[in-house]
Amino acid sequence: MPTDPMTYFAAVVLLGWLVVALELMHGNRQLRRLATLRAPAPTRWPRVSVVFTARNEGATLGTAVPTMLALDYPDLEFILVDDRSEDDSGVILEKFAAVDPRVKVIHVAELPPGWLGKTHGLQCGGEQATGEWILFTDADIHFTPPVLQKAVAYARAQSLDHLAAVPVLQESRDLLAVCVSAFSLLFALFVRPWRVPNPSSHCHGGIGAFNLVRASTYRKMGGHAPLRLRPDDDLKLGKLMKAGGFSEIVLGVDAISVAWYDSVRGLVGGLEKNAFAGADYRIWLVGVGLLLHAVCVFWPLAAVFIATDVARWLWLGAVAVMLGVAADNHRFDGGRAWHGLLFPVGLVVIDYAIVRSMVLTLWRRGIVWRGTHYPLHDLKANKL
Repeated sequence: MPTDPMTYFAAVVLLGWLVVALELMHGNRQLRRLATLRAPAPTRWPRVSVVFTARNEGATLGTAVPTMLALDYPDLEFILVDDRSEDDSGVILEKFAAVDPRVKVIHVAELPPGWLGKTHGLQCGGEQATGEWILFTDADIHFTPPVLQKAVAYARAQSLDHLAAVPVLQESRDLLAVCVSAFSLLFALFVRPWRVPNPSSHCHGGIGAFNLVRASTYRKMGGHAPLRLRPDDDLKLGKLMKAGGFSEIVLGVDAISVAWYDSVRGLVGGLEKNAFAGADYRIWLVGVGLLLHAVCVFWPLAAVFIATDVARWLWLGAVAVMLGVAADNHRFDGGRAWHGLLFPVGLVVIDYAIVRSMVLTLWRRGIVWRGTHYPLHDLKANKL
């Protein structure tokens, strides 16, 4: 029997990856797909209000909004919130309203104290919504026509109060796709979406691209007011809705998509406002996460070249399982499996983005989002 402590250490890391593989690969296969949901059509389709808020997103509105207006659903209204835009976003939204009577545009000229711009915009849209269901989405999401009928029929049949869908993240460059693949794996391990429907599980989550909520439950839980200073409002909306009823997350492959970021620089900058928020502004939690990445991802890669005998084979096994898990996970996001094989490369970028988010938030004593500075003590006080 080997007595080298590093051999035992390698065995523990390999065992850990095997446990992760078992849960993740099994869990992903439990997730339903939005595009293939099957449920009986109701005798009367309930009214649905589609709500999003946009700030300076004129470049994407012209291609995304038409896919929303083309949704094949019999009773729809669209409440589109222009959040203090300095570009032509407001003008573009008004053009849609001029040709489609289902569209209502709300212009926010001033942000009230104690609110993030996005959560305030969603609250404004939710207050104006007349639907029995509200679909909160983003201004750059592309839909296929039948998805809303499938989602509403399924949510009603399953007595859900909240149905979220993970969009396909369209990446134009391979390095960006590798980073997105790493982010998706961390997201899956953090949220564990397959556990969300279980009422006895604490797992919860929501997706900014597609958060379909029962309006009565949403209002009973206070709307977006409990999330007013949460940069991770989409995730926490899922927590709020699960506390008030039943929640589920599905995969959006072949149903919804978004060009999330156009470059690695854009990805790093985009995570600036909410990566540290995802850790509830706890430095120790970020430290623990980075330590786990070092021990379970980066060290095994190095140890393969410096370990000997049994330990080397154990480290090779750990690396093989890790990369296999990452490749398998990315397939469920609609990506290419080989991008997952470069998981450690993407993780370096994601870890850098997390550390950068933490350092900038602490240095600025808050975050800057949509042109407004939000003090850190206020952000920390908005617990959920």
